[in-house]
Amino acid sequence: MERNDEQTMERARMVLDFNWTGEYTQPGPRLYPHQWSWDSALIAIAYAHYDQNRAEKELRHLFEAQWKNGLLPQIVFNSRFSDYFPGPGFWHAKESPDAPEYIKTSGVVLPPVHATAVLRLHEHAEDQDRARKFLEYAFPRLAAWHEYLYRERDPREEGLVYIRHPWESGMDNSPIWDVVLQRLQLRPEEIPRYHRADTHTVSTEDRPTSDDYDRFAYLVRFFADRDYDERRIREECPFLVQDVLFNSLLCRSGTDLAQIARVVGEDPTPFEERARKTAGAVNDKLWDEEHSTYLDFDLAEGRLIHAYTAPNFCALFAGIPDKERAGRMVEGLKSNFCLAEGGTPVASYDVYGFGFSPVRYWRGPVWINIDWFLMHGLRRYGYEDLADRLRQTVMDLCRDQGFHEYFDPMDGSGHGSDLFSWSAALFIDVLMEEGR
Repeated sequence: MERNDEQTMERARMVLDFNWTGEYTQPGPRLYPHQWSWDSALIAIAYAHYDQNRAEKELRHLFEAQWKNGLLPQIVFNSRFSDYFPGPGFWHAKESPDAPEYIKTSGVVLPPVHATAVLRLHEHAEDQDRARKFLEYAFPRLAAWHEYLYRERDPREEGLVYIRHPWESGMDNSPIWDVVLQRLQLRPEEIPRYHRADTHTVSTEDRPTSDDYDRFAYLVRFFADRDYDERRIREECPFLVQDVLFNSLLCRSGTDLAQIARVVGEDPTPFEERARKTAGAVNDKLWDEEHSTYLDFDLAEGRLIHAYTAPNFCALFAGIPDKERAGRMVEGLKSNFCLAEGGTPVASYDVYGFGFSPVRYWRGPVWINIDWFLMHGLRRYGYEDLADRLRQTVMDLCRDQGFHEYFDPMDGSGHGSDLFSWSAALFIDVLMEEGR
């Protein structure tokens, strides 16, 4: 390990230490004080390399907030931080009989990367006996989480689950959602009263617009008004989307959950079968032949959403496309998303797409987690040179610019929250993996 990498590694660990609350790791110290579901999974992957106890504690804190129906909430709230919007009083999650009695959470989910993180923890653990016990604790909770998604979010039993809010994708402000949100013509009385906190700590040019937030808030109230009953929600919800990233990560987590089942002596077959079904459905329903990529499907309109984003290439991470399709996808990443000789890390949105912005949330900036998924996906299909180049440019960003939430793909400058935990965590992971 080079001296510069050692120093950056130390800074990355300091970021995670700074954001550690004693129970979980804040994604960012100012903008994100609570626990976020997929953030914690990705952060635990870093802890798995050097602090098994903290990795387990991170995930246990999240699993203890799981709903009775298996839903793993997007946010687990910390009562010490009361000025965050939307807080528990806005979600009214207690309207659901499935919500935990003594823990406050949001009423939506985030992409299911948790089985992947738990398996990584087992693979890297120094204390294998303890790791086995943690797997035995986590397995039924992961199984219930996946069961919830397939039972409640795939009513047609296609193998594809839907999301019902942009926040559930983890890509809050992606251009994918424009066509759906524009259909929501809201009257003033339909918009809940709220007060944004994000624009007090981050530049307004980086964040979603007020019109977007009006629709985000409307959907939250829509769910609460229906007591978070999934059947009632999907009967009328204007936002029901089968998302490529979400389903790709579910597919990968399904295969990882099958491996966990083997370790703890359970039957892996149901998880393997669901993962295969999801992969087949992504291939059959979400593939866009003309543009050689996968696209989200708008269930309300019954058609693909033609927005071309880097997260939709994360089907590579799950091994979903065959080699021929994967090759065509890689050419698209090289030509439209900066993955070319001398290029920067992959931009989150087509740099030639309408409305591309190098700094606005999910409309062009580089996100370390997406590039981490893509790096592993490229390596899976044998594109070692491209994977190594992406890995190095991601490391260069963190070393030169610090651990920001996202980065300008043109000049590398950092934006959003600083001291951002998953950027630090995934830097640690890629650096530590090199030495294994």
